[in-house]
Formats: sequence, C-alpha cells, structure tokens
Amino acid sequence: MKNVANRARAYILLAVCVLLGVMPGAAPAMADGSSSSYNYSYWGEPVASPAAYQATELWTGDSLGTGPLKDPSDMHVTPDGDIYVLDTGNNRILILDSQFKLERIIDSFKQDGAVQTFQSPLGLFVTENKDLYIADTGNRRVVQLDSGDNVVKVVDSPQSEQLPENFTFQPVRLVVDKAQRLYVMATGVYDGFMEFNSGGDFTSFIGANKVTIDPVEYFWKRISTQAQRSQMVMYTPTEFSNLDINEEGFIYATNGQRSNNVKKLNAQGSDILRRLGYWEPEGDIYATVTTGYTRLADIDIGDSEMYSILDANHGRVFTYNGDGYLLYVFGGMGNQLGYFNTPAALERVGDDFIVLDKALGEITVFRSTEYGRTLNQAVRSYYNGDEEQALQLFRQTINMNANLDFAYSGIGKAILRQGDYAEAMKYFKQSMDKTNYSKAYLLYRKQVLRAHFTEIVAAVFLLVIAVFAWIKFRKMKVRKKVVPREQRAG
Repeated sequence: MKNVANRARAYILLAVCVLLGVMPGAAPAMADGSSSSYNYSYWGEPVASPAAYQATELWTGDSLGTGPLKDPSDMHVTPDGDIYVLDTGNNRILILDSQFKLERIIDSFKQDGAVQTFQSPLGLFVTENKDLYIADTGNRRVVQLDSGDNVVKVVDSPQSEQLPENFTFQPVRLVVDKAQRLYVMATGVYDGFMEFNSGGDFTSFIGANKVTIDPVEYFWKRISTQAQRSQMVMYTPTEFSNLDINEEGFIYATNGQRSNNVKKLNAQGSDILRRLGYWEPEGDIYATVTTGYTRLADIDIGDSEMYSILDANHGRVFTYNGDGYLLYVFGGMGNQLGYFNTPAALERVGDDFIVLDKALGEITVFRSTEYGRTLNQAVRSYYNGDEEQALQLFRQTINMNANLDFAYSGIGKAILRQGDYAEAMKYFKQSMDKTNYSKAYLLYRKQVLRAHFTEIVAAVFLLVIAVFAWIKFRKMKVRKKVVPREQRAG
C-alpha cells in the first residue's frame, strides 16, 4: 500500500514538475544560485534546515607537502584514523594521519626481486590489519600489500567458465570482508561484482542490477524489423558506480540508474536495503533541465546503520538512517569552500566527513555542527536501545529544526518502546508515519482491552443476561395473549 501511495504522490508531483519546467531528481536553489541546507517533507516539498555540517578546511597536494595531486580518485579511512588517498594521475598512494600529516608514500613494490609500479589505479581498500588492496586498473590487476608494503599476492587474469574467452580484467573499485573475500567492481562487467576467495581465485558474480527497459524504445522494438532491431541499443544491466562494506559483511552499492540506485546486498546478492522513508534513498527527488538527474559517485557506511551517498552531478552529500529516512544534506557545486568541481570520493573521519575533488585535486573537511551532532547521537541512541536518551535528543533536534518530520517519528518510536502507545500515536500522526501509527494503534487497543478486561467481561455477562431475560419476558407475554380453544368455544 505504501508503494502505491508513494507512486501516486510521485505522479502528482511529476505533473506539477512538468507545468513548472522541472523534472524529478534534484534540489532547491536560492535565487542567487547558492545552495542551502534543506530536507524533504512527506509531501516532497523542500524545507529549510539548519546546517548539519560546515566546511572548515581545504587540503591540496602542496599543503600536504606531496606536490600537486593529479586526478585523485579514491580514499579510505582506517578505524584508527589513518587516511589513504589514491593519487591516480601520479600513480601513488598517500598515507596521512588523522591530522593530515603525511606518513609515507607508496608508489611501487617489489615482486620476485623486480620493482613494480602502478598504472592509473582507480580504487583502494584497507583491512583491519592494515593490508592494502589496490585496483591497479592500467595494469589489469589487484595488488595486495601488507602493513610493511610487502606484496602478499597479485590477482590478475581471472579464469572461469563464467567469464567470456576474451575477457579483459580492469578492476575499478574493491572491498574485502573479514573472511578475506575480495569483491571487485570491474569495467564492462554487467553481472554484478566479481567475487574472489582468500586465495585470489574467481568464484562467482554477486548482486547484478536488473535490466531497465525504456517503454518507448520497447514499443519501437516490437514493431521494428529484425534489421532495424539489430541497430538498436541492447538491454543490459546497469554497471555499479561504487561500493562499501560494513562490519557485518553487507555490501552497500550505488549505480547509474535513475531509480533504485542504492542497494544493500547480503551474501546471496539479494537487495535488503530498507526503504521506509518518505522518499527513496537516492538523493534529490527533483531535477531541473540545467542540473539534470542525480548521479551517484560514492557511498560511505557509518555506524548505527547510517550511510551517506555522494552525488557527483550536484556535489551534494545525502545521509540516511537505516530505515531510509533522509537526515541531512550538505555540499554543492561551485568555487567556494564546501563546494566542488568534480566530487569523486567520500569518507568519514570520526564524526566528520572528507570529500575528494578529482579535477581540483583537493580534499575538503566538513565538521559537524551542534545540530548535526545532536541528530547523529539521537539516531545512535535509538539504534542502541537507549530510548530515554533518544527521546531527549530528538526533542532537542526538533527545537533546532521543527521542519524535520523524521524527528517526530523518532520521538514516537522512542515513546512506543517505553509503552506509551497513545502518546506515540500522536507523534506518528504528526510525522505521517502510517506504518508505525498502525503498530501503535494495535498495541494501544490491546493495552486498553487488558486494562479493562474485568469491566468488559462483566459488561458482556450482564448484556447476555439482559438478552436472555428479554427473550424470556417476550415469550411469557406472548403466552398470556394466547387464549385456550376451550375458552373460545364457551
């Protein structure tokens, strides 16, 4: 029912958008062209919001002491705060501490006594024990180095009956789980991510995107000749654009589709992402003719099931909770601090964010504001089962931003866990959370029935007695009206 309601609202908004000259998929802009912090209401209206994050620092290759960065494409932050930056154009990896002080540079490694270098590497990943995996794209291989920069293994030229004979291995992005299984996003692969076991052998594909069909093109294909159909575009699944992995081994992935472009994949490759928010967790829900649709470039997983996606087309970062509710938005395209030219990668450093600009070779640091910290901690408290603290923090959030419909739902959920179902219903109604309102209503009804069980049973018992008494009275009254035949004859 919820999907039907969402589609109905989407169709109405689409009609309005057509009249206004905009398309679904993007965000509001100020009259002077500058962006502002915002969120979306239940009705799809962009509403003002306090800034959850503010840009405070800008790092370049010169300020890092490494010389200019050339087309950097990826980053990774370890649990202890070390920052790995993949400087693709210079074929090197920079390793920084949490204060952006350069620790070392990796631009080569030794294999069988020979010095090996990288060629246009596009992705990297660092495990808990500091093993470094590099998607050495130009050399068509994945290189694994240990914490001492010694080569552990090189994965290249995978062989399998599942792969075509002329397959060329070009790894672009990668992640590694705790069992040392390697998942690779490769160029030209439409069957999902390539999975390799701990020994570096290819085993299977996982999580292929579904084929998206254009209805108009499908119609023309149906009425075209075979020769004409051969000239048309083949229907193929969309390639993924990036991926990340959480502590439990679930893969979060983004793709280039206009819808359903964020996924959470389990071990079987099934999408288990919860989409319970007002709108799909896909970035902006509107697009103008000039800005176009959202194009996701990266995804980063935080704690408590929060995750953030980077929109390369509009330069914005969108953060969601585990249920798919939009928490906050920051960033944009431009030349000022906090704006980007070609945003390519997104990472968390503690409770802060860093965003990598590929074209400018810059790293922008975003620090959380009081509003952002309060909202983050409210989500964490509820996730960890601390209803009392979550309730207090969500109320503080509403005091700072009354437009955040999700916070009212958060208050309702915290109160629901405390057993005050009637009060929870009020907040769910205010946040238009129909699912949780129904849940609270059912629990409230059971609570009322339990609390007044004795009275209800007594009332039912008295009602039954009253019904039987009335029936007996009616029968006696009818008998009195019946005159015996002998009396009528006399």
